[in-house]
Parts: sequence; structure tokens; C-alpha cells
Amino acid sequence: MESPAVTAAIAQTVRAISYEALPADVRALATHCLLDWIGVALAGADEPLTRMLRAEVLEEGGAPQATLFGHGARVSARQAALVNGAASHALDYDDVHMGMSGHPSVPIVPALLALAERRHSSGRDVMAALVAGFEAECRIGAYVMPGHYSVGFHATGTLGTFGAAAACAHLLGLDAGQWLNAFGIAGAQAAGLKSMFGTMCKPLHAGKAAANGLLAATLAARGFTSSEAVLEAAQGFAATQTLTPNADRALDGLGAEFAIRGVLFKYHAACYGTHETIEAVTRLRERHGLGAEDVARINLLVPPGNLAMCNIQEPRTALEGKFSLRFAAALALAGGGTQEAAFTDAAVARPDLVAIRDRVAIEGSAAALDGTEVSIVTRAGVELREKVSLNIPVTDLAMQWSRLTAKFRSLAGPVIGPAAAAELIDAVARFDGAPDVSAIVSLAAGAVLVNA
Repeated sequence: MESPAVTAAIAQTVRAISYEALPADVRALATHCLLDWIGVALAGADEPLTRMLRAEVLEEGGAPQATLFGHGARVSARQAALVNGAASHALDYDDVHMGMSGHPSVPIVPALLALAERRHSSGRDVMAALVAGFEAECRIGAYVMPGHYSVGFHATGTLGTFGAAAACAHLLGLDAGQWLNAFGIAGAQAAGLKSMFGTMCKPLHAGKAAANGLLAATLAARGFTSSEAVLEAAQGFAATQTLTPNADRALDGLGAEFAIRGVLFKYHAACYGTHETIEAVTRLRERHGLGAEDVARINLLVPPGNLAMCNIQEPRTALEGKFSLRFAAALALAGGGTQEAAFTDAAVARPDLVAIRDRVAIEGSAAALDGTEVSIVTRAGVELREKVSLNIPVTDLAMQWSRLTAKFRSLAGPVIGPAAAAELIDAVARFDGAPDVSAIVSLAAGAVLVNA
């Protein structure tokens, strides 16, 4: 039986997306994604992994085409996509999408803004391309999930390469054949391993996906060729990288919906798989006035996938702490906050937090697919329960924008100053009216750091 032409169907549909046809809520969500991405990129601009990558590209040298966020140096577009992409995932504070089981903006936006800066593209063209990138990532995700993730691939790095390629192909206005080649070139580079969670390589996946996706589109524009059926071909992407290929799911309703409507935003600076635990423990702590001394044990009933995603039992570093359900529960019970400042090497070794962490037991169950259930047993023998599901997108977009602007100020203010952060919020709110996005990108440049 011949495989459906999934690559061509997705490429044709995504290529046809236009700014004029975007509903108002889709435009709003694209704006939300842009603001949130800029905030996390700025906050991650001085992380150790970002400094290393920045030093590498500055030593390498390149045409001054695009800006390094929070640093100000101008490097090649592909170098900027790499560094800014890794920076934006360094804190694991960026948006997520269950349709791709990963982080949709961190591969797409850095590639797109670097290319747009090089080409002096308009805000509306960038917005349409961003939506196109989301659609590609999530449709390909529907094709290869859940088997792609379960065998150990990090979807942000793999599917993100296709998303970045699609966004850049859209901005470049590639023809139908070039789109197929761009997808093929992206597939030849798509990589990322879940075994890297808790290390600097996880953010590197995002940066590489952005840079490789950009390269795929620009090479295709020059006439570079590849397989034109990379997704469904024998020994292609699906055949080699998933146990559960499903072309029907990938093509179902294609062109009738916008995947960006499924985006979810983070308000805790850790793996999204820990967020339901954090919320549930926090609610129980606040409702019952609990302190660490009141708690005998904490039991977590979580979706089975969390056991392979964020179940580091005894984290030794801040990065590992972001992927530890036990440490997340300890932070939530301690009540000191779960923003970026809470995740440090010192915090994961703090005796009081370790003592709480060691009272946390975790069980994965299919019964928890619709959320995480937390049971706290007090020293008095009372059992308190709370169940939380965070997989449903917010419908109140005005409220979401308010939360995201507050998050943005907390992330961007310390890097570029409160005044510049406020100016950036206003500029992003009017992003699709910008004749040249370079003016907005320049606001996120920050001061050039000497020898940084």
C-alpha cells in the first residue's frame, strides 16, 4: 500500500497561510508567543551555556546580519538563530504545545527573527510565517507521536527543525518545489535526544533546530535539492523515528484549524511536566496553611510519560532540578516561589528542601492522563488531595496577555531595564503593524558586553 503524500499535503497547506486570513485570536496568540519568547531569550542571554555559544560564534566571525539578544553584537543570521534559540530554552521557561509534545516557539522565532532582520521583513509577514511554523510542527507531530517521543527523541529539536524551516520558507516565499526540498533538508538535520534533559544540550537542541531550519529554507531557495517526501518515504523521517506513524491523524482537518490555538504558557521556570505538581502542592499548602514540619509524605500520581521526562530523583544541579518532580514538590511546599531564581545549584542541595524532596513518592498511571493528583499526608495522619490539569489552553486572552506582560517585565527588566521592557511590550503589541521588524529587535539588543 502506497503511503499518503503527507509531506506535500502539509507543505501545500502551510504555504497557503496568509496574514489576511488569520482570525483575530490567532493574531493575538502569535503576539503572545512573540512577547513570551523575547522575555525568556533575554533572561537566558547570560546563562553559562549561552555565554559559551556566544563566545564560539564571536570567535568564529560572520557577516553582521542579526542581533544577539541581551548582548547587542551582530552576527550572521544562522549564528543568531543558534545562540538566541539556545538562550530562549536555557531556563526551560518557554511555551509548550501538546500537539508536538514540545516547545514550539524556541525553534521557530529565533530563526524567523534572524531572517526577518536580515531581510527587513514586515511584522505581518513575520506573523503569518510564525503561524505557518506552528502548523508544520504540530501536523508533523500528529504524524509521528506518541511513538517519536517514547523512543527518546526530543521533539523540540526534531519537529522544531521542520517548524523553523517552514516559518523561514514562508517568509522567503518559496515555491511548491522549494518547500518540499526545505522539508527534506530539515529532515536530514533534525535531531534531539531526551537523554540530554537536565544538561546544556537540551537548550542546544532548540538553537540547532532554529539554525538548521533556517539553513534548510535558505538552501532550498538557492536550488538545493533533497527528498521531496521526507516524512513518508521508505527510510524517511516517520519510518526511522517513530513506532506509531499515523498519516490519517496528520491529515485530519488539515487547513481547517490553527495549531497555535493549542499553545500553553509557563509560569514556573521548570519542565512543564512539573507544573501540575507545583500548582497542586501550592493550593494544598495555601488552603490548609501547611509548612514542611506538618507533612509526613507527599504522593504524586502523574501521567506515565512524566516518569521519563521529569523524574530525576536526586538532582545535583539547577538544570536537573528543573526536571525533578520531587524537587518541584519540595519548592512548592516550601513556598519560596518557582521562578528562575528558585532553581540554583545551591537550592537543590539545601538540607530543608532535600528533606522535603525525600518525602515525595511518585507513581505513573494511565488514570492520570487528564492531570496530576497530589496527596499530602500530614503528621497528624490527615490525607489531603488535589488534582490539577494544565493541558487546556486559556480562552481569556486578555487575562493571558496580562500574565505574560507581568512575566515579561520580571524577565526582561533586569536585562535591558524597566523602561526598555515597557517599550518592548508596547512594540510587540503592535508587531503586525511594523513595516520593518528590525526596529523592534533592536530594543531587545541590550548593551554590547565586552569579552562576553
